[in-house]
Formats: sequence, C-alpha cells, structure tokens
Amino acid sequence: MFFYKNNELYVEDVKVSDIALEYKTPIYIYSKNHFENQYKKLDQKITRKHLICFALKANSNLAVINTFAKLGAGADVVSAGEIFRAKKAGIDTTKIVFSGVGKTQEEIKYAIENNILMFNVESFEELEEIENVASSLGKIAQISFRVNPNVDPKTHPYISTGLKKNKFGISYTQIIDAYKLANQMKHVRIKGIQFHIGSQLTDVSPFFEAQLKVANIMKELLSLGIKLDIIDIGGGLGVVYENEQEPDLDQYSNFINQAFKDFPDSLIVLEPGRFLVANGGIFVTKVLYRKQNEGKNFYIVDGAMNDLIRPSLYDAYHKIEPVVKKNVAKVQADIVGPVCESGDFFAKSREIDNLERNDLVSIFSSGAYGFTMASNYNSRCRPAEVLVDKDTVKVVRSRETFEDLIRGEAI
Repeated sequence: MFFYKNNELYVEDVKVSDIALEYKTPIYIYSKNHFENQYKKLDQKITRKHLICFALKANSNLAVINTFAKLGAGADVVSAGEIFRAKKAGIDTTKIVFSGVGKTQEEIKYAIENNILMFNVESFEELEEIENVASSLGKIAQISFRVNPNVDPKTHPYISTGLKKNKFGISYTQIIDAYKLANQMKHVRIKGIQFHIGSQLTDVSPFFEAQLKVANIMKELLSLGIKLDIIDIGGGLGVVYENEQEPDLDQYSNFINQAFKDFPDSLIVLEPGRFLVANGGIFVTKVLYRKQNEGKNFYIVDGAMNDLIRPSLYDAYHKIEPVVKKNVAKVQADIVGPVCESGDFFAKSREIDNLERNDLVSIFSSGAYGFTMASNYNSRCRPAEVLVDKDTVKVVRSRETFEDLIRGEAI
C-alpha cells in the first residue's frame, strides 16, 4: 500500500508529502487496507477452527484495534490498560487473552470483572493470586498455562521468549504439576495451554518444534483427565524489513494441523502483532540540517529515538527513502535525531539520496513497535498518527502539546 508514482511516495491513493504538509512532521502514517489484507490472508490460511487475537503491544492505537475488531479479532493484552483500550476499540472482552509475567492484583481483578476469555498464567504464585482474587469476587477465572518449551526461535536475543533462560512461562519440566495444582482449585477453570517462543520469526520450523512438545503435554494431561479446549500458539510471525523471506503461511498452517491432529475439537488461538501491522505503517520525518565531521555525513532529522526506538534499542534495520525521489547522486550518511544521546539514530553509514534541508524521508516498516514504544524523553511531544483508507486521511491521534507534557504534574 506504499508505492512510488512519478517519484512521489503514496499511501494508498494519497501523496505522503500532502499528509506531511498538512499535519507536519514527524508523523506516523498507517494504511488501513494493509492491516485488513494481512488479517484476511492469515485468517484464510488457517484451516482449523481458530481465533486471531491481535497483540496490542505492537500497535495500540484505537483506530487500528478497531480495524481488527470489525474483522472479528480478539486481543492479546499484557496490561489492564490494554484491556481498557481493547474494550474502547470494540473488542469483545470474551475474546481477550491476558499474557505477561507480572500481572498485579488490581489487573487480575479488572480482567475477571470484564469476563475475559482467559489468563495465560506464567508462574505458580500468579496462579495462587488469580485463585485468591477470583474467590474474593465469588467468580471463576478461566486460565491456560504458558509453557516455556525451551525452543530456540533463531531471532534477536531481546525478542526471544521460549528458551529456559528467558523469564517467560513455566518450564517444560514443571508444567504438569501446574495443571494438577490448578485442577484442585475452586475458583479457576482450566481452558487451555499457551506458548510463545519469540518475535520476528520468518522460518516457521521452530514453531513446529514447539507445537510438537505442547501436543505431547496435552496427551499426558488427557491421560490425567485434563482436557484442553484451547491451544494458544502465540504470535511471532515475522515480516520483511530488509532481505528476509516472508514466512510460509501454508507450511505454518500445515504444521498446526499436523502437530495437533489428535485434538481436532480444540480452538486454535493465534496472537499476531508485527505480522499484521509492521509494514502497514511508515514514520515520516524532515531533514533539519546537514553536516560533515571529518568527512562523515550526517542528516539531522526532526524525528528521534523517542519517537521510534527500534534502531537504537535493537540496532534494527528499517528501509529509509526520500518521500520525493530526485535524480541525484547517492551519499553515505548517518541519519540521526535531535535527542542528546549518541544512540539517537535511525541508520548508520546508510547509502541514500543526497538530501537537502526540508526534504522528507520515510522510515518504512514502522507500523509495529513504533508509536507504542514512543516516549517523551527530552520533553519531546509525541507525534501524530494518521490512518489512510483509500483517499481518506483521518487523524487517529493528535500531536501532543506542551500542556500534554506536564499533565498530572504539580509543583
């Protein structure tokens, strides 16, 4: 949905430069049709009975969540705030799964009161807390356990979650004991099992390895009289940022069918985030200044690491191109922001068109973990977000003001 026509970058039917001119920079621009197409593509490939729960941590804008809600999606959340957002955006709370290792008592209470589908429980003590809170409310909390299958997802160590050294889930060796304990409790009801081995996986074979381990757990549980209605296979499907191959969705679906063939009636829950939204968004920023230090070129732009932190945090690659292409020579330059940190960069030694002051550049693949990870560091106002649907442009989050910066503070 992002393409060049006559050297001008478009999002759907709208010139990106027109959006930047009207709503200023830096700015996030999303394509609604990309989001819808990605959802439908995944939905059609999974042949088992399933529920797609959009992972709100990837992009928690209300309009983005609502786009998926209208398609029938649920939500994968990791905080009470995300439950609140999901509700506001039109997600049915009975389609919400609550993940995360550190759910507070208040968050557990809020989730139970809102009748969510289930908690993905990640420790024995969390299980006890859920039992106690549910008992105090006189209710039954539905749970699954997140098992850590100790499978190497072959991804960046910061977004690997399924190895025994990671903080997530209950170990493969303890998971049966966890189910036995829960099965004796009065105020929790066992619904399923969940696993999530990591993010940005384009090779789907690690999923299969984990799925086979989980299927073996399910068989052992069944022998103990514990039947699971839900198999939550997590998220993690990757996207193309640079030279990656798109994940093979046919193989992914076949793996699910093979691994869980003995459990045909169980609902498959998927928790995609990045896969649905990453390449449906760009971050547009403007060149403020150019300079050379000892022959090294710098483009200083008005966006910064507080707006889009992935390059600084993960050394993540994002394609960067001028919004309006010109017939000019290429140069090698660092593209950096105004924040007072050496880590404030979007690219280092990147070959790019020789830019001039006030030229616009697009940082692609910014629809996931862009605005959701933004901050007010250096007392910078967070940027606006706009959603484009064909030729319609809507501001779905206004640019922050100075008053927004100090809201809630007092002297």
